[in-house]
Amino acid sequence: MSERKVLNKYYPPDFDPAKIPKLKLPKDRQYVVRLMAPFNMRCKTCGEYIYKGKKFNARKETVQNEVYLGLPIFRFYIKCTRCLAEITFKTDPENTDYTMEHGATRNFQAEKLLEEEEKRMQKEREEEELNNPMKVLENRTKDSKLEMEVLENLQELKELNQRQANVDFEAMLRQYKEYEEEQKRREQEEDEQEMKAMLEEVQNRRLLVDSDSDEEAAKPSTKPRAKTKPTDILQEDPQPQIKKLKTESWERSVGKLSSRSQLAGLVAVRKQKPPSTPANSTESHGAGSIPPATGTSSSSLGLLGAYSDSEDGASD
Repeated sequence: MSERKVLNKYYPPDFDPAKIPKLKLPKDRQYVVRLMAPFNMRCKTCGEYIYKGKKFNARKETVQNEVYLGLPIFRFYIKCTRCLAEITFKTDPENTDYTMEHGATRNFQAEKLLEEEEKRMQKEREEEELNNPMKVLENRTKDSKLEMEVLENLQELKELNQRQANVDFEAMLRQYKEYEEEQKRREQEEDEQEMKAMLEEVQNRRLLVDSDSDEEAAKPSTKPRAKTKPTDILQEDPQPQIKKLKTESWERSVGKLSSRSQLAGLVAVRKQKPPSTPANSTESHGAGSIPPATGTSSSSLGLLGAYSDSEDGASD
């Protein structure tokens, strides 16, 4: 079974690679490449600015009869993004840069101009020294004199700095030690203050907890006690405010029950009768008679309770 991805091809024993026809391509063939603008430029047709780094689909070709140290020079064709005018530039391996040909102008670059000026001056000097040996000697003396002046100026600056800056190393070390001691002392004080604050906070919490427990123990229970009779509320201690309000509302609606003169007209005391037969006694109780009072020394509350019992029996 054959492989799906074949890496090795079969060459017959009578294979001759010289018999394979060669593909003849023109030397000035153009390729479509993707590139970025190597410098800032301005279109001559519409004045559109094309900044460095803008991407283009360019056509590349090899420049004929132009070679620098065996390196070929390439030309690129791009189109303006506004008017679609053609702009061309080519490589410059001598200066490791690009040169503009036509269709646009390269924007001003001060650094590039300065480098070009330095190179031009260096080239002129070399040409003069090549044909005039006295010029070589003169340039060397000028260079040595300039170097001596630079060294003298540097030495003067060093001496001036030494005179102005009287550095006392012992004082510097002493000051540094004092600074370290001061910093350690501050750190210790801050730690002590933090410890004091934490202890005070813990003590305050303990005091608050103790005071809360004392208040809870001293506070009386607010749960109401069970009442055996409805009239027991009048015999309790009228100190709390709630009990006072209840007694006041009762007195406003009914009146004071402790005064005997007010209850004298409301309750009639029945006279005692001689003991009778059980039948008469049952009849008299069935008729709704009031039970006899226990004595003249009974309180007004007892009379009121007897009166209420007599009314309940009559209603039944």
